[in-house]
Formats: sequence, structure tokens, C-alpha cells
Amino acid sequence: MKVTEKGQVTIPKALRDALGIGAGSEVAFERHQDTIVVRKTNDGPTRGDHLADRLRGRGDVRMSTDEIMALTRSD
Repeated sequence: MKVTEKGQVTIPKALRDALGIGAGSEVAFERHQDTIVVRKTNDGPTRGDHLADRLRGRGDVRMSTDEIMALTRSD
């Protein structure tokens, strides 16, 4: 398997299926001397979780959902 110019490789489908790795899955890379181990990670917060945590409580709009929706509609 070749590494692309961007440093990317494709994980063979049989391995993705065996590990349950699909689009959006988080994987971890570990180095053991000259060997790289790829494993699926399920523990810990995802990037989306981190983003949601950063944004939580930052909204300052004092409008109801119905008022916001009314602004988006051209009646």
C-alpha cells in the first residue's frame, strides 16, 4: 500500500469492517519502534463534544424559537 503525497493511506475494507470503522469513526495511531498500530477509539469525548462544550452557554439571543423562525420566513 502506498502513502499519498498528503501522507494518507487507505485502510483496507476487510479491516475496516472487522473493526467497525466507518465514515466519521475516530481512530488512534500508536508507534511501537518501526510498527504503527491503528485502533478504533470509543472512549473519551469526540471533536464534536469538545465544540459543543466550548459553545455551551454562549448564546445571548433573548428570542423564542418561534420569534427566530418568524424572522427567517418571508411572509
